[in-house]
Amino acid sequence: MLTIRKSGMQTTVQDLGRTGFQQYGVVASGAMDPYALRMANLLVGNEENAAALEITLMGPSIHFVEDHVISICGGNLTPQLDSKVVGCWRAIPVAKGQALTFGKPRTGSRCYVAVAGGIDVPAVMGSRSTYTRAELGGYQGRALESGDQLAIGEASAVQKSAAQNGSWFVPSPSYSSNPVIRITKGRQFELFSEQSRKHFLSETFSVNSQSDRMGYRLDGPRLALAEAQEMTSEAVVFGSIQVPVDGNPIILMADRQTAGGYPKIAEVVTVDLPLISQLKPGDRLRFKEVSVEEAQHLLKLQEKKINRLKRAIKYKREET
Repeated sequence: MLTIRKSGMQTTVQDLGRTGFQQYGVVASGAMDPYALRMANLLVGNEENAAALEITLMGPSIHFVEDHVISICGGNLTPQLDSKVVGCWRAIPVAKGQALTFGKPRTGSRCYVAVAGGIDVPAVMGSRSTYTRAELGGYQGRALESGDQLAIGEASAVQKSAAQNGSWFVPSPSYSSNPVIRITKGRQFELFSEQSRKHFLSETFSVNSQSDRMGYRLDGPRLALAEAQEMTSEAVVFGSIQVPVDGNPIILMADRQTAGGYPKIAEVVTVDLPLISQLKPGDRLRFKEVSVEEAQHLLKLQEKKINRLKRAIKYKREET
């Protein structure tokens, strides 16, 4: 059991999302940084899709009612146990009565706190992820508030011993406040003017303050179609980059709608979604085109890396 003593900016329960229902208009939701969530769960011996806490920018104060093993992955929001800074990307023992708090973000904008056993909230349509706009899933369908109490699933003896040797950790992705984001051409890329296509792939954009879990709005050169078009709504995915009539691109994120009628100039490659998800308002980014084949190759390499880390974590856990 853990208790939220201070809510923070936005803390929600998330897993890898609510799949299989988008054809019915149900938003997938899930972690904004799926890689960080997966690694946080693996470090405490959970399944990769177990529910954890997604914490954005200003973290909460969490009181632990029992002994637990946790991990914190994603951006470095200066996590502290009883006012002592603790490391990220590793298993951390927490004693009954201790409090986890957060300071100023050092890198990135959100992190994930996984607890051995997983956050135990009811599954809705196969997922424990929170979609606040529809009050669906998570803890009562909303962001956590002061006084909320969250149950934790039963952890095995092996999981409970996972943090006995806290000297090892897994590497963090190279989060940056000005990344180069790899994309593939969107379905309507060729419909944009030559100047717009050139600007999209050569100029710098910045993250607008109106960005959220549904989409990141970008400021930069205005993009326009070569000719006016009547667009038919079609499916969108995590990382689709739409361009509305004002010419400012929107990167669709975890809480994206299921279909959209704006032209899509590009799609962010899956392995770079974590880099996008860790950006804050005012951060800057540029885009680089890669082929679909290269995007698929990058994803295969990432999955091989995760499998290697999974084996290494299991070995270290059994070693203790």
